[in-house]
Amino acid sequence: MGRRSQAQAQQNRERVVDTASRLFREQGTEVSVADLMKAAGLTHGGFYKQFASKEALIGEATAHAFDENARLRATALERHAGDHDAAQRAFIDAYLSTGHRDNAGDGCPVAGLAVDIARGHGDTEARRVFTEQVGDTAAWLATADQDGIARLCTMIGALVLARATAGSPLSEDILAAARAVLADTGNQFAP
Repeated sequence: MGRRSQAQAQQNRERVVDTASRLFREQGTEVSVADLMKAAGLTHGGFYKQFASKEALIGEATAHAFDENARLRATALERHAGDHDAAQRAFIDAYLSTGHRDNAGDGCPVAGLAVDIARGHGDTEARRVFTEQVGDTAAWLATADQDGIARLCTMIGALVLARATAGSPLSEDILAAARAVLADTGNQFAP
């Protein structure tokens, strides 16, 4: 295969992973290979030239989604000149926003993929990446007064409930309540 063909194959693979990452967060991992490839602008037959299985793609798409999430945290930290507390507050506010609620495909991989990973969709790499990244995100969210796991659970639970109740006043109330609880520097989440 020539360089141009190899480069095109790599671009196609990246397009499929990016598309899968978005669609899986938005619709779940039950998206068919045919629909996924159509959304990526490629033919169904090309899938198995690029991926050993759909489960392997789920692992790559999961890693890709978490890479995007890590970049958002890093960007928040940069914007706040290394002030971790201010970066956390900005990240939490963006996470618990109506914009994030309404854009699942570009949103949190934990909220978008947790049920599918729990049901065993994807390969062992998907679960490993998911587990590692949940731990990393919780560690990043920890403060002297609040446990990072509890903060992450509050954020994810609020986002999932807000998405399920979107279109009602309750949805925005859920987001606001979670933001208020997470802004409180009290010790309610201490282990």
